[in-house]
Amino acid sequence: MGDIESQLANCRDYWLGWGQEGSQDEGLAYYRSGLPHPQLNGVLRLRRREQAGLAVEHATDRLDGVPWMWWVGPDSAPGVADVLADRGAVKVGEMPVMAVRPDRLTELDRPAGLKIETVDTAAALTEWVHAYSPSFGVAPHLRDDAVRLEAGRTDTARVVRLTGRLDGEAVGTALMLEAHGVAGIYVVTTAEAHRRQGIGAALTAAALRAGQERGLRVGTLQASAMGEPVYRRMGFETVAEYQLFQLPTP
Repeated sequence: MGDIESQLANCRDYWLGWGQEGSQDEGLAYYRSGLPHPQLNGVLRLRRREQAGLAVEHATDRLDGVPWMWWVGPDSAPGVADVLADRGAVKVGEMPVMAVRPDRLTELDRPAGLKIETVDTAAALTEWVHAYSPSFGVAPHLRDDAVRLEAGRTDTARVVRLTGRLDGEAVGTALMLEAHGVAGIYVVTTAEAHRRQGIGAALTAAALRAGQERGLRVGTLQASAMGEPVYRRMGFETVAEYQLFQLPTP
């Protein structure tokens, strides 16, 4: 389903956009948002296994003081997971990379009153962050910092943010990132009280259409356990997988 490397590169671009600090050189790609949330700080790729020892030391130093994860995917050097395990890392999860061609998407049923809007003002951005924060586990006292980081992204020309509303209430979110020739879909959330109604699927479809309007012919995302069966019903296929590790705290 398209070029997997382009999909993984899109994922790296998205997470590196969170970083107040980060790097994407030929060896180590990492990002640090500074927020105490393990998904918002991490290592995304290590290209050379022989550099693993120094890379672990460098990452541990640069990410000191915040929780973080190490992503191991098909773009990482073979054997990196074994090196991490030897260093005491524990696998904390797996995340399938899924892809679909927008013109082959199956749209699922959605609430009749659902309205999907583009986020295009500072007030709408604040509301959008507050809407996704409970699903992402962003604590209330961190939400203003999350808004600041979202507003500070340098790739805003390539980003489309969407809010889903029922009766005027923001009940869901999604984001499309145009990068490396594919539409990366991120931040797909639904408020807990409104789940299992097709809101997340509708927002995903809208994000894919935003990419299609820009000429992008492949959509890609990393699926949660809750989202994976929904995406399969929409026509997404698994094309790769990330393994997520956490190293012991020094």
